[in-house]
Amino acid sequence: MGRTTTAEELFATVKGMPAEERARFFSMLGANAFAQDFTHAQVFGDLAGEKFTAGESAEYLEVSMATFRRYVQSGRLNPSHVVGRNQLFATKTLKAFKRSMQQVKGTARAGNR
Repeated sequence: MGRTTTAEELFATVKGMPAEERARFFSMLGANAFAQDFTHAQVFGDLAGEKFTAGESAEYLEVSMATFRRYVQSGRLNPSHVVGRNQLFATKTLKAFKRSMQQVKGTARAGNR
């Protein structure tokens, strides 16, 4: 049996590909490797009880850190834990907040028609 390629070796190979070939590779990977339909719980179930930092939370909400800080300062979003100067945010809270943000955007779009 042949030697197995390590993740690091594969990454180095992909990184060395021309941009067009990398795009083709990831397109093929997405179309073939993840063809099985997974439920949200199967993919993200282990994150249900996790806590996220402010930076991770802002990234999840797809907002800048300044906007994220305004949400916290205004009380629209509250940390679930505070450790020293670090605020941690519960997954469930972030998910609900993001859903409410999407509903507001949807309502605003519908009103502009």
